Amino acid sequence: MNLTDQQKIRIGSCAWSFQDWRGVFYPPELPESRWLEFYANYLAAVEVDSTFHAAPTEDIVRRWVEMTPTAFRFTCKLPRQITHIRRLHDCAVELKSFLRAIESLRPKLQVILIQLPPSLTPKDDKPALRKFLPQLPRDFRFAIEFRHAGWHRPQFIRLLEKYRICWVWADSTPLNERNLAPFEFLPRTTDFLYLRLLGDYTTKYDVDGGHIHRYQKLLWKREAALESWSLKIERHLAEVRNVWAFASNHFEGFAPETCQRLAQRVGFSLPLPSETAQAFSPDGGSQLDLQL
Repeated sequence: MNLTDQQKIRIGSCAWSFQDWRGVFYPPELPESRWLEFYANYLAAVEVDSTFHAAPTEDIVRRWVEMTPTAFRFTCKLPRQITHIRRLHDCAVELKSFLRAIESLRPKLQVILIQLPPSLTPKDDKPALRKFLPQLPRDFRFAIEFRHAGWHRPQFIRLLEKYRICWVWADSTPLNERNLAPFEFLPRTTDFLYLRLLGDYTTKYDVDGGHIHRYQKLLWKREAALESWSLKIERHLAEVRNVWAFASNHFEGFAPETCQRLAQRVGFSLPLPSETAQAFSPDGGSQLDLQL
C-alpha cells in the first residue's frame, strides 16, 4: 500500500477512558485527565462514546481540541436522547442543542455516528427516519448504524445515498464464530467508509450485571475477521476519500492491539506504548505522520 492510500485510513478505539488500560496502555501514574493526550500520541483517531450519554460542556470540548495534535481526528456518537429515548421522533431541538455543544470540535470532528437501537425497526420507525434525515445539516458528515436487519433493503440504501449518510459496517459476530470471516450487509452509500469492530457484547457482563473480563490483553483473536475486513478496506480504498475504523475492547479483548493488528494487515505500522520509542521517528511510518 502506498503512502497516499495509508493517509486515507484512520484507525482508533471506541472511546479512550478505560480503567483496565491503566498500567497496560496508560502509565500507572498518569492521571485520567491526561489519558486522551497520551492516547493521541499513539492512535490517530477516536470515537467519542461519552457524547452518547450526554452532550459535553464547552470546556470539555475545548480541552479535547487543545490536548490533541493538529492531525488528530474525532468522531462522536449522537446522544441516546435522540436515538434511543426519542427514537428519532420530534428531536429537532435536541439535535440543534447537541450540534451547538460540539461546535468548537468542528476542526477535528470528522463524522457524527447515529447508533440506532435494535428495537428501532422499519415497521414502526420508517416514517421517523425519513423525517429525521432531512434535518441533518450538510456541513457535518454523518454515519448511521442499523442494528435491526429489517433495514437491509435497497430503499434505505437509496435514502442514505440521497442524504449522503454513510452506512456503518459493524462486526458484532458472536464469540463462537470468531474464527469465521464475517458475513455482513455492506452497502457503500458515501465517499467514505465507517467500520466498527464491536465484537460480542455478551462477553461484557454476567447474568448479574457484573464484569466478566478485564480488557488488558487479547482474549479472543479474530484472525479471519481482521483479514476479511482488511481485504474489504483495500478493495474499496481507491473509491473513497477516507476510511474510519474503530475497535471495541469486546472484539478481541484489548482494543489498542486490535487497532495495531488491523493496521498491519492494511500495510502500515502502529506501535503501542509498550514498544520502543524509536518506532515514532519520522521514518517509522506510524499513523501520527499522516495528514488528511
